[in-house]
Amino acid sequence: MEPEPTVSRPPVTCSHCGATAADAPLTWSSSTRPRGVQLVCDRCTRANLRSIEGKLDEAWW
Repeated sequence: MEPEPTVSRPPVTCSHCGATAADAPLTWSSSTRPRGVQLVCDRCTRANLRSIEGKLDEAWW
């Protein structure tokens, strides 16, 4: 059995501060926008939590 080929992915970048990571950590947030998926690092997510909660639909609460 041959090993599976590895796929090289570009690093991910936080859309707020520009921090990068080799792959999207589980602690990062993501949102789907008309321009595509945006990733936000855990530090920026914590700093902007109120803004993120304010964008949720009423049904969420």
